[in-house]
Amino acid sequence: MDVAFSLPRQIRPLLNGDGRLFRQVAQKEKVVVIIGATGTGKSRLSVDLATHFAAEVINSDKMQVYRGLDITTNKITEEERCGVPHHLLGFAHPDSDFSAGNFCAMASVSLKSILGRGKLPIIVGGSNSFVEALADSSFRSKYDCCYLWVDVAMPVLHSFVSDRVDKMVQRGMVEEVRDFFNPNADYSRGIRRAIGVSELDKYFRIESFCDEVTRSRVLAEAIDMIKTNTSKLARRQMEKINRLRRLKGWKVHRLDATEVFRRQDGEADTAWDDLVAGPGAALVSEFLYSLEPLVCGGVKEMRGRAELLAAAATH
Repeated sequence: MDVAFSLPRQIRPLLNGDGRLFRQVAQKEKVVVIIGATGTGKSRLSVDLATHFAAEVINSDKMQVYRGLDITTNKITEEERCGVPHHLLGFAHPDSDFSAGNFCAMASVSLKSILGRGKLPIIVGGSNSFVEALADSSFRSKYDCCYLWVDVAMPVLHSFVSDRVDKMVQRGMVEEVRDFFNPNADYSRGIRRAIGVSELDKYFRIESFCDEVTRSRVLAEAIDMIKTNTSKLARRQMEKINRLRRLKGWKVHRLDATEVFRRQDGEADTAWDDLVAGPGAALVSEFLYSLEPLVCGGVKEMRGRAELLAAAATH
C-alpha cells in the first residue's frame, strides 16, 4: 500500500473501525538513513522508499557531491531518480574540498526544507564518515533516525564491482576522466580523490608516446587497479559500519541483498522486492507510525502492532 506521508507534529487521536481510540505519540522529527558498501543498491532502495512514502533524498556520498565525473562516481541518473528530488548531489565545485563539516551544515538546511514541506528525508550514501559526523552533531537531539543497512556478502559484491567497472568503461569512464586530466593536478583534493582518477594518470601520461600494445597493457592495468581499489573501499565501508554498530551502539537494521546479486533479470527484481524493498518499507512504516493506546475512562486498550500500523496508514 502506498502511503502519503505527512509528519505528525502533535498527538492526535485515531479512530479504529471498532470505535476504539488510539493516539499517535508526538516525537522528534523522523529521518531515514540508508548505509552500505559501494554497489549494494542503496540508491535503488532510497528511490523505492521515496516513491512509497512521499520522501526526498539527501546524498551523503562524499564524491557524488561534486559536479562532473557522473559515470566515474556512479551518480544516480535522472531516469533512475524516478522524479524523486535529490539534494547535495553534483553541486560542489570539483576542485573544492567539501568536508564533513560542510556536509553537516548543508544537510541540516536540506532536512529543514524537506520537513517543512511535510516530506520524509532519506539520507543515503557510502561515505559513513559524513553520516557519523552528522550523528555526532546536534542532529540526534533534533531527529529520530531509522538506520537501514543494505548488505551483500563480500565475495559476491567483489564480483559485482568488477563487472560494474567494466560497464562503466563501456559507458565512457576513461573519456570522462581524460577530460579532467591535469598533469599538475593534486589528487588529494576535490573530485580527483574519486577512484578511477589517479589510477588512470599513468595511462594519460604515456598514451600519446607509445605503441598500441603498450597503451592497451597500461590501460588494462589501470582498470584492474580501479577494481581492486573499489573492492578495498567496499571492505573499509563494511568495517566502518560494524564499528559504528559495535562501538557507538547504532541500532542498524540489516537488509541482506546477497541473493539479489546471485540472480538474473526478473528473478533478481523479485528477490529485491522480497528481501530488500519490502522489508525496508515495513521497517520504515513501523518507524514512522509509532502508536500507543489512548486511555479512555481509565481503560488502556491494546492492539497488535500490525493493526496499529494499518490504522495509521489509513488516516
